[in-house]
Amino acid sequence: MVGRRALLSMPLALWAEASIAAEPKSSGPANGTLLIVGGGSISSAVIAVAQRHAGGTSARWVVIPSAQSDRKLATSPVQQFISAVGPYSVLHTEDRATANSDAFVAPFARATAVWISGGRQWRLVDAYGGTRTEQALHELLARGGLIAGSSAGASIMGSYLVRGSPSGNAVLMSPGHERGFGFLRNVAIDQHIVVRGRESDLARLSAVHPEILGIGIDEGTAILVQGNSFSVVGPSVVAITDGAMHDGRPYYLLKQGARFHLATWSVLAGSP
Repeated sequence: MVGRRALLSMPLALWAEASIAAEPKSSGPANGTLLIVGGGSISSAVIAVAQRHAGGTSARWVVIPSAQSDRKLATSPVQQFISAVGPYSVLHTEDRATANSDAFVAPFARATAVWISGGRQWRLVDAYGGTRTEQALHELLARGGLIAGSSAGASIMGSYLVRGSPSGNAVLMSPGHERGFGFLRNVAIDQHIVVRGRESDLARLSAVHPEILGIGIDEGTAILVQGNSFSVVGPSVVAITDGAMHDGRPYYLLKQGARFHLATWSVLAGSP
């Protein structure tokens, strides 16, 4: 009788397990690839990954430098590893009507990859948030393209935007500038974490929003996201803030080659 009861309960248990599995804690894009860089100089390892996933010598890049100040926009060149490949487009506007226009978004239809430059996150939100430009970025991912970005261009990829305040990047949570582009769901991304001593900062966000996974990325290092997992690329570290304490710290570190599962907030087997 006990055995029969166990057999009868198994389908229900399997159904419950499937229901839990259908609700990932966080998630990445169903298609396409994200390369999320922690700012600073781009390491050779990160450049190699960017070139490969953009399509190699057949890559067609769109560069969005709009997070930069006017002064830097006038002087900062496109990343050399992009300009050396071949034709590319640079898209910049501060006008939301322009960001909603057919002419402005047209280059996305031919693109295989997008690079979002560093600067200040709020500029990206104010210019592109909720516009056809943001929609075009999601469409590029859906057809299997690459979206890469560094510093502000990294933070904008999360669903929750940190350091979005126009008043300064020391403000972690800024009402009115808390929505990122959402390529990663239930995720907030910080950058420059070791260089600027930010390793613990996302614990403040976790205390208010425990459903948000904090991912902090140091300079020259990136996470390569495909589906619901990512791997660490580059010489420094990635800090995971999940609301728990880890050896007395509110985060733990991942290094080159480590693999992480967004759906379960867990390090995958075989990671260093």
